[in-house]
Amino acid sequence: MEAKAQSTVVRVSSQKAGLVCKLIMNKPIEEAFAILENSPQKTAPILRKILNSAVANATENHGMTSEGLYVKRAFANEGPTMKRFRARAKGRADLKYKRTSHITVVVTDEKRGK
Repeated sequence: MEAKAQSTVVRVSSQKAGLVCKLIMNKPIEEAFAILENSPQKTAPILRKILNSAVANATENHGMTSEGLYVKRAFANEGPTMKRFRARAKGRADLKYKRTSHITVVVTDEKRGK
């Protein structure tokens, strides 16, 4: 059985969030929490909250125990992009893109097939 948690419109680019998601994919949740605790990336605390929510969803809603869980999937999709202008010399302006992402974590208690 699977349980998932999702956070939408997170103020970090999906490319940077995807790199941290790859670190915890197919890992037991204890190891995933340890990786996120020691990771210096901006996305690590955000992903730790989402993983904690997915574990809580699994135990509370689906009746799974937290000991046998592992991260089945973790991915970051591109969210809406905010466009901002920055003043430059001679009355010009540069366009700045403030990117966001939708981060999803899926945990399961089924055996891993490798």
